Amino acid sequence: MKKALVAIVAIVVLAVIGTGVAQWMRTSQDNPLQGAMDGQRAPGEPPAPAEPDWCPAVEFISAPGTWESSANDDPFNPQANPLSFMLSISQPLQNSYDINDVRVWTLPYTAQFKNINANHELSYDESRDEGTAKVNAELKFIHETCPSTDFILAGFSQGAVLLGDIANEIGNGHGAIPEDKVRGVALIADGRRQNGVGMNPGVDVAGIGAEIALQPVNALVQFVTPGATMRGPRDGGFGSLNDRVQEICSPGDAVCDAPLDAGNGIERAQELIAANGIHAQYASNQNVIPGTTTNQWVVDWAHNLINNHG
Repeated sequence: MKKALVAIVAIVVLAVIGTGVAQWMRTSQDNPLQGAMDGQRAPGEPPAPAEPDWCPAVEFISAPGTWESSANDDPFNPQANPLSFMLSISQPLQNSYDINDVRVWTLPYTAQFKNINANHELSYDESRDEGTAKVNAELKFIHETCPSTDFILAGFSQGAVLLGDIANEIGNGHGAIPEDKVRGVALIADGRRQNGVGMNPGVDVAGIGAEIALQPVNALVQFVTPGATMRGPRDGGFGSLNDRVQEICSPGDAVCDAPLDAGNGIERAQELIAANGIHAQYASNQNVIPGTTTNQWVVDWAHNLINNHG
């Protein structure tokens, strides 16, 4: 009897952690776990509360890059940087759907990168940790409030790094939401990009993400960008999400196509904060995904995931 009780308690705890269920439904006397396993209510058990009317079919989460957001920005009408690259993706989607069908939510976070030219700014680690926590809170809130809602994630530069980290957690079974709630992830200029991890809809690039290339010289990087830890590759890649993650990188972009040989760590770190021209041209560069621009490709990709799912 004691072993049986321990087993039941363990299963209940795992279910609460894995699915965010607030109440554990009682089931039949013959098999106290059967109702939980097959999703059926026991006789006399009240039905689960209906979702709010505003719950969307899909939430599109947009994560802007460094200096393209602010901690207090409006997630539904971002104003921090009118030239933010991600607005060229999120605004067309907002204009195409009612918010009760597709909720477009833009991450409001500090989006800074402390360096020798901007010592007053939040460090890269602090900024992306803040952004990661806010996205996870949004995912958890919507999933618990609107369990039928699916998600599409897209981010640029620092926003791509933090969404890639979140996709890594979800795909490996310890994220804020179950992996089957994610329709797709688009990472543009991901600083932890690896060839062969995720899908590449564009041209081949020979390099790797700067955080991988610079990990061996992380101590040197700190002289230029204090508080910017080069975390290397993501353990476990994207797990079960691998085929749903699009890794988009322009050849020559020092953020996602860094040389395999780190070389001079200080010079490489300076390249990261220089906002090189290639890194700033994804909205116009047709050499990343032949025949289109990156932002237009992501908009079309998102439309397809929204309109042709299931």
